[in-house]
Amino acid sequence: MPHTMEWTVRLHLFEDDEGTTKARLVLDTGSTELTGHGAAHCHPADVNVPEIGDELAAGRALNDLARQLLRAAELDIEGMGASLPDTPGALAWPL
Repeated sequence: MPHTMEWTVRLHLFEDDEGTTKARLVLDTGSTELTGHGAAHCHPADVNVPEIGDELAAGRALNDLARQLLRAAELDIEGMGASLPDTPGALAWPL
């Protein structure tokens, strides 16, 4: 039987009083929630383009969330009694 899930992602972008664009990314799987964070700072000599700050902050939040998801998978694999491969960053489910 196929496995189908739908996860919800909410991305919040905002700028603080110091001009830093911050991103908060919330992943809701229905049984757990993970939150990724990212930030971007505009160099004072650069032209302020808010879209670039949003992209950088959101990308960094996605990166943070991806690391958390991979770590959760590693812990789940270890919890099933399987060993992780020796290659860093490689996940495989032994058959």
